[in-house]
Amino acid sequence: MSELEKLNVESFNLDHTKVKAPYVRLASVTKGENGDEIYKYDLRFKQPNKAHMDMPSIHSLEHLMAELSRNYSDKVVDISPMGCQTGYYLSVINDDDYEAILHLIEKVLKDVIVAKEVPACNEVQCGWAASHSLEGAQQLAKDMLAKREEWTEVF
Repeated sequence: MSELEKLNVESFNLDHTKVKAPYVRLASVTKGENGDEIYKYDLRFKQPNKAHMDMPSIHSLEHLMAELSRNYSDKVVDISPMGCQTGYYLSVINDDDYEAILHLIEKVLKDVIVAKEVPACNEVQCGWAASHSLEGAQQLAKDMLAKREEWTEVF
């Protein structure tokens, strides 16, 4: 890979040809002026440029993880899908315990597998309620959990 210009977005500076999905990586720490710290994690489900998740499954898994994660932690700020469809970003406030984050993700994905419905999967609470797949989200969760031992191996 040729030398590329350093960009403002952390993930644009990550060599996507070198990572080995699935993994959970601390992508950045942002310090607020009042002392709070936001920890952003890269939850990579699929190998970049080799595989991707379909949109209905991504969407449903986002709803499920966003709702279910808050059953375990009041530190979750946001869970957002990546535009490249290979993973999500998990942002937490004032929680730098990587092992606890791994455990949180594991518990949430286990809850996804047994979920009976996708939360807020309707036109009142969702901007594209027709684009959901509970089964697809559950398969993504199963696939990620099947490789749990590999989550800490980014490269």
